[in-house]
Amino acid sequence: MSEDIVVHGPQSVQEQHAPKSICFGCGPANPHGLRIRSLRSPVGVAPAGLVASWRPEPHHHAFPGVLNGGICGALLDCHSNWTAAIHLLDRDALGEIPCTVTAEFHVTLKRPTPMDAPLELAAHVVESSGPRAVVEATLTANGKVTATCRGTFVAVKEGHPAFNRW
Repeated sequence: MSEDIVVHGPQSVQEQHAPKSICFGCGPANPHGLRIRSLRSPVGVAPAGLVASWRPEPHHHAFPGVLNGGICGALLDCHSNWTAAIHLLDRDALGEIPCTVTAEFHVTLKRPTPMDAPLELAAHVVESSGPRAVVEATLTANGKVTATCRGTFVAVKEGHPAFNRW
């Protein structure tokens, strides 16, 4: 992906809250990363959460025409983590985005994810208490769910290596 990405449309949550992030999956500042751009779900869409559209490139292949499963997992992990962070930000009316990390996540690869179409990510919080949020997410291609994820994401405090990484 080019280092000079042209952004069309609204600013993603990553660009808004972590423009210097180098995360492989979602960091806007990582020229070799996936650079997913998660957006708040449109108003009136239930359940509320985040959505993203992402297009694979040839070096993301597992085999001809099919996306690598690890890339599917990275997309779902990062998108779900941001869904948790935005949920905690809104729920607790915080002044700044909490720094969340993945405590656990489980990905189910339901069918091969094709490389020839934009991929759609959707995630929403299904449980939350304290600094934790449980998120469910889907990866869809050509109108078919190709992978799902359920994970627990936790806001970390000072002293954790990820604290203030944004």
